[in-house]
Amino acid sequence: MVGWAMNASHQHREPLPAHRVVNRNGMLTGKHHFGTPGIMQQLLEQEGATVEDDRILNFKEMFWDPAQMLQQD
Repeated sequence: MVGWAMNASHQHREPLPAHRVVNRNGMLTGKHHFGTPGIMQQLLEQEGATVEDDRILNFKEMFWDPAQMLQQD
């Protein structure tokens, strides 16, 4: 479902942080959708991610859990 939503986002006027969409294990499975090889990794590293072999090593630290946010409200 996320893939379909991200694909439809190309029509959105403002850029979306699509580089943050990784699989449940922190793998950069969508990197082939970016114009240049390595751009997804580069963008993630600029935000503090440590990436090696197309996987975010500090994934637990970077992971956003919407369920935790909902519990705060």
